[in-house]
Amino acid sequence: MATITHNLSEYDIRSVPSTEGMKFGIVVSEWNANITGALLQGAKDTLQKHGVMPKDIIVQTVPGSFELIYAASKMVQQPVDAVIAIGCVIRGDTPHFDYICQGTTYGLARLNTTQPVPVIYGLITTNNMQQALDRCGGKLGNKGDECAVTAIKMAALNRNI
Repeated sequence: MATITHNLSEYDIRSVPSTEGMKFGIVVSEWNANITGALLQGAKDTLQKHGVMPKDIIVQTVPGSFELIYAASKMVQQPVDAVIAIGCVIRGDTPHFDYICQGTTYGLARLNTTQPVPVIYGLITTNNMQQALDRCGGKLGNKGDECAVTAIKMAALNRNI
């Protein structure tokens, strides 16, 4: 999580386990595509930086963030070691923001505890577009990088338990 003193893209590279033989699924929302596209690129770049071959990264798009739940539930049935769910919801003038954020969070959390592979939460929930831009490669780094590192670590943990 980004804070004023911690960038989303900063981590100790030595703390990242080997990705040998690993495969990753990424489900990404088309809504706020300028943000989710940058998050997706960050995740793919970081996975590849740590040795994951492009052919071992499966990407599926969905219309919005709420649909990430269904897509992730299908993706965990594939031969993958972890699934990254990427979306972006920006607060508006109605309670829609609250319903989508809460529903998506609960749905992904449920999958993460009931499925055989980790599901990584990459949903950005911000008050405005600038906050989203700051988290997809801006001054706070790229949440996609953080999600990829988390996916690698959790996949390794799953293999070792």
